Amino acid sequence: MRIALHSVLRDGHEAGYDEAHSTVPLELVDTFDRVGIHEWTIWRSGRDLFHLVECDDFVAAMDALSGDPADQRWQAFIGRFVDHFATTGSGSSGLMLGQVWSLGRQRGATLAPPTT
Repeated sequence: MRIALHSVLRDGHEAGYDEAHSTVPLELVDTFDRVGIHEWTIWRSGRDLFHLVECDDFVAAMDALSGDPADQRWQAFIGRFVDHFATTGSGSSGLMLGQVWSLGRQRGATLAPPTT
């Protein structure tokens, strides 16, 4: 599954966040492998961060991470930069942004011929 997240940095912490993400701890990468997170990409525009996560099951992965020591250490470190995640509901599923459109889905759909 592929999901998107939106988080917001604390004011003035943009450069520190970028530097902190030059690499993440290898033990966290290993944890991601174990919980089924295959890819996590982050883009930044000002203080806004947009995450694209490819995983087996996002909610299950977040549940597994909640008690993981490597993730707890990372969250304690990176939390000084992040103000909050935008949410659409409660729990891990409330972090996921709703998908509006996909070129691939549109291409795969049976489309009616254009009207003239």
